[in-house]
Amino acid sequence: MAEIPKIRVLIVDDHEMVREGLMLLLEESEELEVAGQAGSVAQAVAQAEALQPDVILLDMMLPDGDGVSVIQQLKAKNNPARIVVLTSFAEDEKIRGALQAGATGYLLKDVLRHDLLAAIRAAAEGKPTLHPVVQSHLMQQIQAHQRKQSSPLDTLTERERDVLKAVAEGRSNKEIATSLGLTLGTVKGYVSIVFGKLDVASRTEATLLAIRHGLVNPH
Repeated sequence: MAEIPKIRVLIVDDHEMVREGLMLLLEESEELEVAGQAGSVAQAVAQAEALQPDVILLDMMLPDGDGVSVIQQLKAKNNPARIVVLTSFAEDEKIRGALQAGATGYLLKDVLRHDLLAAIRAAAEGKPTLHPVVQSHLMQQIQAHQRKQSSPLDTLTERERDVLKAVAEGRSNKEIATSLGLTLGTVKGYVSIVFGKLDVASRTEATLLAIRHGLVNPH
């Protein structure tokens, strides 16, 4: 029986003690392997490119920039690593900036060990995880948006709603294309249209909106 490959994690934090603590915590799990660590934006980008981790645990505050810069640079390089922000900051601007840049998850440092490990596993599968406080912030933003119109989902066609539902269920564009009998290019086009109509910038924001309006049930 083939051994299941471990999820390789890169830890990015400007405090060495935090990195060491996280490394010890993660290595207690048989599913995870710490691929490396970094303490700055430059180191994070270099290590991510050199080590090709599956998941990056990323602090938002770094000595030579912020976490958003790391995410943007890696996305520009088409680095496939999933990024889970792990920070002490829950300001709307930082949350939205990280999610718009392409973070898969956003956790605060008071997260429990079990929830952190679950978030890393989810991220490796491309599924978003948000800290309850972060989710509350985003829901407030969405609710404020809803005061301007009854339901943004009303603007979607039936096919667009199908695509949004599949996105909210954590399916990749390739999986959506297969399930709906569409080409990958067509699905990408639908996703872009849906994001534009809903005024969201990421799959995580689209998922929250779909849950808020009852299109899918929260996991």
